[in-house]
Amino acid sequence: MSASDDDAEARELRRGTVYGAGAYLLWGAFPLYFRALKPAGAVEIVVHRVAWSLVVCLLLLAATRQVAWVRPLLRAPRQLATLAVAALCIALNWGIYVYAVNSGHVVEAALGYFINPLVTVLFGVLVLRERLSRPQWVAVGLGAVAVVVLTAGYGRPPWIALSLAASFATYGLMKKRVGVNVGAVASLTTETALLFPLAAAALVWLEVTGRGTMTVDAPWHGLLLASTGVATALPLLLFAASARRVPLVTIGLLQFVTPVLQLLVGVLLLGESVPLSRWVGFAIVWSALVVLTVDSVQASRRRRSRALVATTVPEQAP
Repeated sequence: MSASDDDAEARELRRGTVYGAGAYLLWGAFPLYFRALKPAGAVEIVVHRVAWSLVVCLLLLAATRQVAWVRPLLRAPRQLATLAVAALCIALNWGIYVYAVNSGHVVEAALGYFINPLVTVLFGVLVLRERLSRPQWVAVGLGAVAVVVLTAGYGRPPWIALSLAASFATYGLMKKRVGVNVGAVASLTTETALLFPLAAAALVWLEVTGRGTMTVDAPWHGLLLASTGVATALPLLLFAASARRVPLVTIGLLQFVTPVLQLLVGVLLLGESVPLSRWVGFAIVWSALVVLTVDSVQASRRRRSRALVATTVPEQAP
């Protein structure tokens, strides 16, 4: 590889890291954004998010003319069914998260996204029959201990955190089963299109029964609700641009930006209290994530070393 190729690769890596950081920073700021959408409730925000995200995706597809994926997907009912399950999971995740933010449980929501990598690893064992390394088992065990500690601290299981982690991990599992044939915008378009009939019916019901808030403080509140489409699509596009340019390990490290920001927003800006017992639970979760991250980085280095050896060792003649 020439020096110019190295420079180009370094530039792409930096660009990808910036894109990824931008995506996770935007997701981390979501508690403040969803608070600004009050007095809309969780259901109304989610159905607006579905409807306006579909509009944004269709505009993007029209601008880029990326429609070649539509026919193959329509001819693959199994993929469509998988995306339908993914759509329900992400809608459930959105609803729980908005409820958590607007009911004063931002810290618990942040915990859910800290726990998510551990639940994803656990799903790999239970569903995909993957074999875990010893450090991964240690991380999962620490996660289980953390849940017990947090249950004692809350006086109940941390249902919001567990529900967010489980719904998002299931969403990731469904996306893994779909594979890489359906891109980020195509996937979001399909998911929101599948959800749109339910969202449209819910919007009509909210407005007819007077429970909707679209016309409150017109036109600003309505415009804020409409902005949920851009707020959903923009970080997803940044994430997709990042994932094409940086190693998976880098993405894995960047993902912790979001829950850290959510935790800081909840404590410093929204005034949520965190008793000592919850800090202990968080500390155990963070310990598990450190173990998981170190193991992931080491595994990535081993794979790169093996690939380098394979490309540098001359092929022996038979």
